[in-house]
Amino acid sequence: MEQQERARALLELSQTQKERLSHIDFRLMFLGIMQRSDLIQRFGMKEAAATRDIALYRKLAGENITYKTKERSYFYNPNFIPLFEYSPERALAALSSGFGDDYVGVCSKAMIPCDTPTQLNRTQLKTLSILTRAIYQHQVVKLKYYSLSSGGSIREIVPFALVDNGLRWHIRSYDRKQSRFTDFVINRMENPEIIDSQIEEYETWEADIQWNRIVELEIVPHPALAHPETIAMDYCMQECMQEDLQNSKKSKQLKINIRAAVAGYLLRRWNIDCSENHSLKGNEYHLWLKNYQALYGVENLVIAPGYNLKYEN
Repeated sequence: MEQQERARALLELSQTQKERLSHIDFRLMFLGIMQRSDLIQRFGMKEAAATRDIALYRKLAGENITYKTKERSYFYNPNFIPLFEYSPERALAALSSGFGDDYVGVCSKAMIPCDTPTQLNRTQLKTLSILTRAIYQHQVVKLKYYSLSSGGSIREIVPFALVDNGLRWHIRSYDRKQSRFTDFVINRMENPEIIDSQIEEYETWEADIQWNRIVELEIVPHPALAHPETIAMDYCMQECMQEDLQNSKKSKQLKINIRAAVAGYLLRRWNIDCSENHSLKGNEYHLWLKNYQALYGVENLVIAPGYNLKYEN
């Protein structure tokens, strides 16, 4: 169906029909696979109605979808052209939070006044969709990756998770070139493609020690603050007993359990002083990591404010 004809056909549909078609479109684009049961579960509809929606989608965008009888599933077609428009922010919200994937359109009006800082590095949607399909279907991706240390090089990666560091999105993957698990910045990838390659057991997320290790961080107001109670309220800190050599006293702290693989991102994002004696100076340091010893063995600590690797020697 021609683009203009498709657009006219969409205008004649009800909003609920558009939402259901958008759900099909979204799953194909970002997960690479969808089943009739996905519609039934998402919209609480009957099987016959789901079948009609899939037939309508195939009529409007038949080049997007391929049915495989053996798997009894519909699959992403390499000639895929989205039936609806998606902003990277909405796509990432749906993928990471499980909502919003049925919205039709690029932008929407906020229900209350809302504003956020400008995003300087908008995620490349095409690259993102290839990576998420690979994650969802446990596949290998070949691409050219640009790093600060070595420039561009060809990599084969086994991706398994999206990671948001607060400023940009990464893909947690096994890197076959370096034979290790690491994070890849999505916008530094060029010409990614899914390849037919067997994934070994040591390349899966279960083998990623940093990903599977959980560290508990005890975060408190920075001791240099004149009014630490303000920060305690700001971060909804809970009261606890603090032991020292002289006496026991109550203090407030925030306990966070986080994967070792992403701990450095959190510490940098919130400017948490990780020095042993809370020695960092500056108005940006509102928080101090009281139990810096918990970071022993965490790999991405170069970016953690004040953390000195000599602690591990």
